[in-house]
Amino acid sequence: MGAVTSSSTSPKAVQAPKQDRSRATRQRLLEAAVACLAEHGWAGSTVSVVAERAGVSRGAAQHHFPTREDLFTGAVEYVAEERSAALRALPVQGRAEVVAALVDLYTGPLFRAALQLWVAASNENQLRPRVTELEARVGRETHRIAVELLGADESRPGARETVQGLLDMARGLGLANLLTDDTARRARVVAQWAALVEEGLG
Repeated sequence: MGAVTSSSTSPKAVQAPKQDRSRATRQRLLEAAVACLAEHGWAGSTVSVVAERAGVSRGAAQHHFPTREDLFTGAVEYVAEERSAALRALPVQGRAEVVAALVDLYTGPLFRAALQLWVAASNENQLRPRVTELEARVGRETHRIAVELLGADESRPGARETVQGLLDMARGLGLANLLTDDTARRARVVAQWAALVEEGLG
């Protein structure tokens, strides 16, 4: 009689697709949470709404993120990672292009979603410390990347303040863009700031 071959699948082979599905579900939830925050704000962004948008059950959502705070702080951390990845992916180019790219990050849906969470955190005691810590970390990382992209020498007097002023300006333009399309005025402001950065950093 011929040898019997086993058709059983190894546990590792079964586990890998399951892990892939889990990661994909988590990714969909984070993307849906960001979109909901940007479109509906904190009040309209419940776990059920996010789960429905992501195409998963509420139970599946709570498996990955047990509380609403877990879900939305996870979403903002995802926003921060995406923002940093976009910055790091910028090709080496002139300072004017870097200034424009930094401003673009603060005028898109990622910033809008983060802003909604900031507003919620100002009124939610359970959420505030988590968002405060996260934003401090995001701020440090954004500043570090901006310094690198701009080729700024922070040992030079005023250089650090010039970079921070640029980031504060970009954030302000993002706020101005929330209610109306501020594209035309923003282009003029960005051009002027690019000149100021060039002068300030030497």
